[in-house]
Amino acid sequence: MTPNSGRALEVFTEAFQLPVEEQSAFLDRVCAEDEGLRRKIEALLRSNERAGSFLEEPPTASISEKREKVTAGEKPGDQVGRYKLLQQLGEGGCGVVFLAEQEEPVRRRVALKVIKPGMDTKSVIARFGAERQALALMDHPSIAKIFDAGATESGRPYFVMEVVRGLKITDYCDQNFVSTAQRLDLFIQVCDAVQHAHQKGIIHRDIKPSNILITTSPEGTPIPKVIDFGIAKAITGLPLTDKTLFTNFDMLIGTPAYMSPEQADMTSIDVDTRSDIYSLGVLLYELLTGMTPFDTQELLKSGLDEVRRVIRTKDPVRPSTRLSTMAAGNLTVIAQRHHVEPRRLIREVRGDLDWIVIKAMEKDRNRRYVTAHGLAVDVERFLHKEAIVARPPSALYKLRKLIQRNRLAFISLLLILLLLVVALAVTSSLLIVQRRALHLSDALQWESKATEFALERKPEDAEGAFRKSLEIRRQYLNGEPPTPSATRTVLDCLSDYGKLAIAKELLNQILTPSVLSGERYFEFSSYHAELCGRLGQWQTAAVVAKRLLDHEPDDHLAYHTLAPLYVVTTNLVAYHQLCLKIVSTFSNTTDMFVADRMSKDCLMLPSAGVDLNAVAAMAKLAVTKGKDSYAYDFFVCSEALAQYRLGNYQEAIYWAQVPDLGHWIQPKADNLAILAMAQFKSGNVETARLTMTKCNEYIASKLPTGKLPGPDWRDWILAQALQSEAKQLIDGQPLSPQPPPNLPR
Repeated sequence: MTPNSGRALEVFTEAFQLPVEEQSAFLDRVCAEDEGLRRKIEALLRSNERAGSFLEEPPTASISEKREKVTAGEKPGDQVGRYKLLQQLGEGGCGVVFLAEQEEPVRRRVALKVIKPGMDTKSVIARFGAERQALALMDHPSIAKIFDAGATESGRPYFVMEVVRGLKITDYCDQNFVSTAQRLDLFIQVCDAVQHAHQKGIIHRDIKPSNILITTSPEGTPIPKVIDFGIAKAITGLPLTDKTLFTNFDMLIGTPAYMSPEQADMTSIDVDTRSDIYSLGVLLYELLTGMTPFDTQELLKSGLDEVRRVIRTKDPVRPSTRLSTMAAGNLTVIAQRHHVEPRRLIREVRGDLDWIVIKAMEKDRNRRYVTAHGLAVDVERFLHKEAIVARPPSALYKLRKLIQRNRLAFISLLLILLLLVVALAVTSSLLIVQRRALHLSDALQWESKATEFALERKPEDAEGAFRKSLEIRRQYLNGEPPTPSATRTVLDCLSDYGKLAIAKELLNQILTPSVLSGERYFEFSSYHAELCGRLGQWQTAAVVAKRLLDHEPDDHLAYHTLAPLYVVTTNLVAYHQLCLKIVSTFSNTTDMFVADRMSKDCLMLPSAGVDLNAVAAMAKLAVTKGKDSYAYDFFVCSEALAQYRLGNYQEAIYWAQVPDLGHWIQPKADNLAILAMAQFKSGNVETARLTMTKCNEYIASKLPTGKLPGPDWRDWILAQALQSEAKQLIDGQPLSPQPPPNLPR
């Protein structure tokens, strides 16, 4: 073979694989400077057949026939042997298919395929004979039956077979919105037909959708028909194509998109049935995704060598991956053709079907399914929810398949187990609730006893019973705190009897981290602040009282607790801000006790930065409404202090000199300090000094010095703050608020 003939063969091979309408443009590009090469290629294209379906649509005319239409050969109305040609059904590369009517020995419609005039070369006749011989061996409902064979008067061979009318398998499935399961049923029938051919010693070598037509039975059941064995290969001693026709070294046999790697290698003498297994895998891929693993047009455009390389070396993406990565619009269209939602289609394909397709399309044919029957059986296993052989059978995978096969039984078993679990959970919950109720009852009984002991002024017995309650709550109730009322009653009793340290220790047992961080903490926070105040733990008490105030901003007792704590800790900025809030919140109160406490809280220091008239109005309300109250001594003190802060010193002297009713100690101390300051401001210095001496003596004898302040710690802070202010005023010192010196800090 000359170098020029080698070049011609290479160009011819590439042009041969292109669609007819693209061949002219290809030759314009490749043979632009070699008209002789172009003429030679055109001659080869006219004289060589193309391996196509005898029922496919006829291809566009050859390049030379685009310039001139040549009419020759048989036509409708002609008689070929015992068959009258009725109409042309299709035209392949080398043959024409007619619908014909057989007149004897039976009258019936048949399909007659005859070689075209001018195409009856030795190679074409050999291929035609191979198809005829292959079909003659077949006896399967999904393979077109051959009835007769012969030659025309001009010596061109023909054969007669059953008429197969239908759509190619992919078009039928898409146009009829066939579900995935129904597509797999059709595919199994195709595999059975191919298995039959293999058992007869025939390899199809060109399995593709256009060679598998779907017809319907009288009952409407779809039946696939495998056609076109024109490039079949003998795998026994039968005289088919490879025994009678030499295949050029550089010629591909088959359709690139469906071609096995060994076919692409062009070592066709070594092609066996597993080549058809690969093509079946491609067909299944297309039935599932609507496209082939490798695009035919893209393959052919890349050149012969690239076609071979891709088919031999490039692994296709899994079908489910192809579906999940395509454009949303394309996926929607394909899912609609499967009559299913897009996500459902991806789930159906992902997993077992991926494994089946990939195994059928293995590059190494030794790793493919051994037979078409084996492929069909694995697809049937998938449809029956059984474990397939295409993937590693892990224990979990086998269990999942067992569940899918016996779904009803497993659902029943699962429901029974679920009912047992629910019953066990309910029973356990009831037992837990019952036990909790018993333990809670015990704890409440001990708290009731502790409360009774406290009211009977038996601190030791109250403490013992309360500890029993705390122990039960800690062991069986997750440290749930006792009731606030019982807690306050017991701890008040202990505090009243000087057992403040014990009261604080019991309170600390209650205030666990879970209680401190939860909503229930505020049930105990007021007593927490109160107890810290009794113990003189001012900073801790202030932190707790501030948290309580943030939680209950309308509770006047929270303000009444925090104000003296800000004074004793000299947090003057916070104190002034608190007083402003007191005035804005309580200036319109009508409760004499609230008015007394709030006015006194705002008057503890020489300056609180508030409207003194508003504060004085609250003090006036208390002393006016509370004339007959047991707390009148306190109300009088508030009025005296308010008049002093307003500069009404004679009014202050008047109210500070109201006869002592003898109910309380603290108002007496407060009044003496206020009286001394009002006298001093009125010019009665000596009288003021005498009053101040009396105040100091009274406080020294009546109020504790260096001891725990006890339950009246708020009033003690006020009394000593006023005493300190009076001393500074009368001794001529600058008025600068300081912590009361006689209280522990």
